[in-house]
Amino acid sequence: MNRPSLKLLLGVLAGVAALVGCATKPEPTRAEIRQPAGALTNVAQLPGWKAGGAAGPIHDHWLATFADPQLDALVAEAMTNNPDLRVAAVRVEQAGEYVELARAALRPAVNLLGVGGFNMGGGDISSALQGVSLGASWEPDLWGRIRYGRNAAQAIHASAQADFEFSRQSLAATVARTWFAATETALQLGLAVEMVQAAEDLVALAENRRQVGAGTEQEVALARAKRLNLQDAARQVELAHTQTLRALELLLGRYPAAELEARPDLAPLPGPIPAGLPLELLERRPDLVAAERRVAAAFNRVGEAKAARLPRIILNANVAAIQSDILQLKDDFSNPTGGAGAKLIAPLYQGGALQTQVRIRTLEQREAAAEYARMAWRALGDVENSLAASQTLEERESLLRQAVADHERALTLAQTSYRVGQGDQRTVRQRQLDLSAAQLALLRVQGEQLSQRVNLHLALGGGFQPAAPMQASATRP
Repeated sequence: MNRPSLKLLLGVLAGVAALVGCATKPEPTRAEIRQPAGALTNVAQLPGWKAGGAAGPIHDHWLATFADPQLDALVAEAMTNNPDLRVAAVRVEQAGEYVELARAALRPAVNLLGVGGFNMGGGDISSALQGVSLGASWEPDLWGRIRYGRNAAQAIHASAQADFEFSRQSLAATVARTWFAATETALQLGLAVEMVQAAEDLVALAENRRQVGAGTEQEVALARAKRLNLQDAARQVELAHTQTLRALELLLGRYPAAELEARPDLAPLPGPIPAGLPLELLERRPDLVAAERRVAAAFNRVGEAKAARLPRIILNANVAAIQSDILQLKDDFSNPTGGAGAKLIAPLYQGGALQTQVRIRTLEQREAAAEYARMAWRALGDVENSLAASQTLEERESLLRQAVADHERALTLAQTSYRVGQGDQRTVRQRQLDLSAAQLALLRVQGEQLSQRVNLHLALGGGFQPAAPMQASATRP
């Protein structure tokens, strides 16, 4: 390379270095992401939840509040063996590799080329040459196109990490709800069996009364019909219990054989939990963090598309040692030889494709922002609904506890009347059925309370394990 060419190349490199130093535009802030949603920007002004809720910051490690070691073990097993969670984990790894791929585009590419042949074998003229060449090429990121692509890949990786964390939280919540449901259906089955036995006693009493002339065929038919209805209900509860066990075993990565044994009683409902502020929800729920990162990725894709309309420069250099037994090389040729150069690619006309790509990426960014707002509103609704449902269930439990107490009192009075000869067995069995029905209603509400408590933890974004820092955005080198 002669001196003027070398000076020109050095000048080009200096200019390129100055251009490459240009920074990409900053990603939109959380406030800017929420702005298109209108009223969502006012969430920061809310002093608390409309449906109430205990004051104080949201706590992690909610699983420990149920004080159930077997539940802790089941959740740990699900974290290890659940097949859906494994899929989510692989997706995080894939997103990480795409980040490395995007970073690689910022670095020079170095290739080693070897050629050789004999008498131009294979019909390839390059086989008449023998030698080796070491070449390097690099595309300076003049307008940030490659860096925008890298930033988008990092944002997608951060989104995948947040989605994975929410998948873990959702899995823990699902295991807990299913575990509570397994206990609830087991207890329901016990009550259903007792009700069937009481109904069978009523059938026997009705038949005895008919035989002695004190009863009618109608009473017998009604007693039998009630027994059949209760037997049918017991079969339904039994099926629900086995299906719940199978669902839980599938969550754990086990064969669904319905062999898991539920605990003998429902876990006690923990005390009130701090619900934090609505704004805290938007900043801590992993699924919202993931949606926020997807907005950032879409923003960077817009920058990438815009930069693709501008000229590109590719620098290359090589050093080689070649010889040929067939071709006559230049008289002044000597090994090793080398050189450097640059290639300019300036898109002049692509049929409108580049501008269309910018519009597409812009619409994708608007879609991502709208999706974030949709998810944020839904998350706020989840919390309000869970808080309201918890309050209603608390009131219902109080009412049903009193109802159970009254039915127990009625049963005691019926038994006393029977012992002193002022009542009969039919009244006692009927009071037993009424008591069991009240206990079933109370049991359903207590099970729903536990389920709603788990739903509230999940809606608030509370972790089921001790708090650990979660990567909300990718770190840029």
